[in-house]
Amino acid sequence: MVEEEFSEGTSFIHGLDPRIKIVVTLLFSVVVAVSCNFSALTTALFLSIFLVASARLSISHVGKRLLLANGLIVFLWVFLPLTYNGETLLVLGPLSLSREGVIYALRITLKCNTIVLAMMATLSTTPVFNLGHAMRELYVPGKIVHLFLFTYRYIHVIFQEYMRLTNAMKVRGFVPRSDMHTYRSYAYLVGMLLVRSYDRAERIHRAMLLRGFNGRYYSLNRFSVGRGDILYLSGMLIAILGLVWMQWVLTI
Repeated sequence: MVEEEFSEGTSFIHGLDPRIKIVVTLLFSVVVAVSCNFSALTTALFLSIFLVASARLSISHVGKRLLLANGLIVFLWVFLPLTYNGETLLVLGPLSLSREGVIYALRITLKCNTIVLAMMATLSTTPVFNLGHAMRELYVPGKIVHLFLFTYRYIHVIFQEYMRLTNAMKVRGFVPRSDMHTYRSYAYLVGMLLVRSYDRAERIHRAMLLRGFNGRYYSLNRFSVGRGDILYLSGMLIAILGLVWMQWVLTI
């Protein structure tokens, strides 16, 4: 199974109702995504950091995920200031850095890190299967929930199949090069992986039907909203409304 190192904990955030987490995280992410005011974005970033600290997550694991999330952001910092029209800040030979491009890249960086940190603090602290059942109770379409759960459940199985195929190629003396034989071999690898994935999906579907699967998962966990959930929901709603006020009232 895919490791869920953040879901194992005893913090206040870990014990919250998954349905509350999903709703609050969705509202928070939408507000952050459409905000442009730097005061609102900075406040939201500090709020996400506070949530991560409250969940008592490993700093090293959080840092590794942030590095992955910011991989694309690095390219935006390289290209946006050079291609975005606006006031010139610096001229480097035939290239010029625009003030608007730098501001745009900074906004994207703040939004990305804020939303990723918030999701790590809330959604990653809940087991994936509990998230799936919470989505179903929030009336998310069943097919989307099934797709979410099956993707999580079998992505590592597909990866193991990929490793077996690549190991078989290495045993037969395959060495990747920049030639047609290498390209053809990788094309066969992808095709065989798709064929085996389809075959496994058919066998899993038949096995589920034989066991009486009727299109719905059932969970032994029963969600209940407690006092802590109400306090968390109230506090986050107040914070989100504060971000809305900072974005749309202070900028007028």
